[in-house]
Amino acid sequence: MVAGRELRHNQLISAPLGVAVMPSFDVVSELNAHEVANAVDQANRELAQRFDFKDTGASFELEEFTVTLRAQVDFQLQQMLEILKLRLSKRGIDLACLDVQEPQTTLSAAHQQVVLKHGIDQETGKQLTRLIKDSKLRVQASLQGEKVRVTGKQRDDLQAAVKLLRGAKIEVPLQFNNFRD
Repeated sequence: MVAGRELRHNQLISAPLGVAVMPSFDVVSELNAHEVANAVDQANRELAQRFDFKDTGASFELEEFTVTLRAQVDFQLQQMLEILKLRLSKRGIDLACLDVQEPQTTLSAAHQQVVLKHGIDQETGKQLTRLIKDSKLRVQASLQGEKVRVTGKQRDDLQAAVKLLRGAKIEVPLQFNNFRD
C-alpha cells in the first residue's frame, strides 16, 4: 500500500481507499459531423431531382459546421432552407442548433449561410449552472471546458436535474452522456 492507494499487479489505482465516487453525468452540445455531411449530400441530391431547380446552379456547400446555400434568387434560398431543415431532422440533428444568417443577394446570384452551433460556450455554461443551483436540487454543477459536469449523491437527484435541463429554454441542443453511477 502506498499513501492511501493500493498497488495491484504493477498498476496504481487512482481512487483513494475509503472514498466513494459520486454519481455524475456530463451535459454537452455535440453534432455528429458524419450525419451533417450525409444530410447535406441528400439535400443536394434532392435539388438535382427537383424540376424547379433544374439547371439553376443551386447547391449546398458544407465547410466545417457551416452550410452555404447558393441559388439564383432569394425565393429559391427559402425553399432550399426548408429542404435542409427536413434532411437534418431526418438524420436526427436538432434544428435548435441552426443559426440562419441573412441572405446576400446580387444581380446574378444569392447565397445564405447556415451555421450549425455546437459546444457549450461560457455564457450558456454559466446559465446552466445557475439554473441547477437555483433549482434547490441536491446536485452540484461545474463548467469544464465545453461541457457541464453535474454530480450528486443520489441517482434520483441526477435524473431530476436532467429533467430540469430538458425543460429549460436554452438556445443550443443538449445531450447527456458519460453517466457514472
